[in-house]
Amino acid sequence: MGFQTPLYELSDYLKWTTSGKIQLPDFQRGYKWEDERIRQLLVTILRGHPLGVVMLLKSGNEQIRFKPRPVEGTNVAEGTPAEWLLLDGQQRLTSLTQALTGEGVVDTMDSRGKRMRRRYYVDIALALEGEDRMDEAVLSLPGDGIERTNFGKDIVRDVSTPESERAIGLFPVRLLFGDAMSWLFDFEDRDLAKVFNADIIKPAGTYNIPAIELDKETSKSAVATVFEKVNTGGLALNVFELLTATFAGDKSYFDEHGTDFRLNDDWLETQAKFTSYPVLANLENTDFLQAVTLLASRKRNLSHTGPRPPAVSAKREDVLKLTLEDYLEWVGPLREAFIWASDFLADRHIFDTRFLPYPKQLVPLAAIRVVMGHDADLLGPREKLVRWFWCGILGELYGGAIETRFVRDLEQVPAWARGDANAAAPNTVNDATFVESRLHSLRTRLAAAYKGIYVLLLGNQARDWMEDKALDKVQYVNLAVDIHHIFPQKWCNQNGIDDEHRESIVNKTAISAVTNRTIGGAAPSAYLQVIEKKAQISPDHLDGLLEAHLVPAEALRADDFDAYFVARRERLCQLVEQAMGKAVPRDVDRGEFEEDSAQFEIAEIEELADESE
Repeated sequence: MGFQTPLYELSDYLKWTTSGKIQLPDFQRGYKWEDERIRQLLVTILRGHPLGVVMLLKSGNEQIRFKPRPVEGTNVAEGTPAEWLLLDGQQRLTSLTQALTGEGVVDTMDSRGKRMRRRYYVDIALALEGEDRMDEAVLSLPGDGIERTNFGKDIVRDVSTPESERAIGLFPVRLLFGDAMSWLFDFEDRDLAKVFNADIIKPAGTYNIPAIELDKETSKSAVATVFEKVNTGGLALNVFELLTATFAGDKSYFDEHGTDFRLNDDWLETQAKFTSYPVLANLENTDFLQAVTLLASRKRNLSHTGPRPPAVSAKREDVLKLTLEDYLEWVGPLREAFIWASDFLADRHIFDTRFLPYPKQLVPLAAIRVVMGHDADLLGPREKLVRWFWCGILGELYGGAIETRFVRDLEQVPAWARGDANAAAPNTVNDATFVESRLHSLRTRLAAAYKGIYVLLLGNQARDWMEDKALDKVQYVNLAVDIHHIFPQKWCNQNGIDDEHRESIVNKTAISAVTNRTIGGAAPSAYLQVIEKKAQISPDHLDGLLEAHLVPAEALRADDFDAYFVARRERLCQLVEQAMGKAVPRDVDRGEFEEDSAQFEIAEIEELADESE
């Protein structure tokens, strides 16, 4: 990648935007600057202060075929070739192009987001009083030039004609780089007009804006990186937006279909297909593109005949290398695979995004389904997929940098799940560990393992304590099931139970809203009797329901928190062992626990940060 940093006059930029020499790549957001920001931009120019740089990409790049679109407010004919694509400076150049050319009317908005049309003027007398008065001198008026009050009934100021503009001494900035002299020629105070021309108009005519010009060798990855580093609007450019522009510029697709491919429209179609599957609600377009990249790069890797095959990848730079042909090959299979993944999750009692441990784990899961096809539904392979899934969650392996793990999952899981003789257990299965003390520090749904144990309990044939209904996909919603305390907070506080034990997953389970209200803050021995009376069930029947939640009924009825905690912690360890297919080490040293607890609390904070990003 090469670049230059030339200095161009503002008048040149205006010529280039209005002629189409400078256009926008299709990934750029729409124009949305507020009226006051535009006015301040004009103040900056008339004061001769710098307004930053613009960044341009030379068109004709073989790696980047962005579809261009004209700067908003210009009359550039469709199909006009662009010499430069504007990567940074869109809002500023669009504002200046609309305000300083043509009719000078800018489609903008007020501070509340209300759409409005404005035209900008310079109060000649105020502007000549010095730089300090320039902020007052630059005025924003309605687009028709008539300022009204009293709900539009009374006219405060009328500058709708050149004569009325001159009469009250307001110079239209639309003429700053146009025919200013003709306007000033008819100004009544010729001396004032001469001074205004010399002190304001001429200096503005030589106003310079520096540019960063990226050459034709610049890659898409470099464009994304440079854009994020330099972009003054503070809007991050993601790979989806870059590929939107790249795919729209695909000539072969246009030649075949007579129209550009719109990636955003295609994604809306994908989202529409996912509407009936709530667990897919937070799947991002970049997640989908990562899955496409995994499959496309895997195909290139397998078909390569040379000594160094291209790597299977899900990294950003490789997502940017996707072609439209790659995308179209895998979009259909992946749509079906993500829907399959939602059914896979429902079988694990994960019905919505609230208790989906790792949304990003959907990416390798869907890609694995495409590779395995219907083999993924066979009993043996399915059991191994389930084990891999729980190892990733309970081992808490998808909370940090995960692209490499995605690749290893796709490379290792299908053969292992199919039972290939030479296939070793995947890294995710081997890397996963869970220790008993982790149960103490699992206290909120910020942790993937917390959510994982919760849904494992749902899948343990757990039923509602009041209605004896299975907590399946339908009843989960109807009963408003959530995770609640078994020994209530109020009781724990009254009986000296510390936060570590009270808030641990060991003291929580899936309970319906009505059951939770029945429990209230009472002692277990008391609320169990209330449940029996209201539900009209025997103690033995209720004990059976408790056992499905791995709750030791005897200790609960005795209000013996310590005995309850030890017994249920052991049962949860066994539940985790069954899911992961490996032993859970029991902790004997409390010092080890304290260290582990601190470690995992930090992990939860980092995971929350990842989810926020």
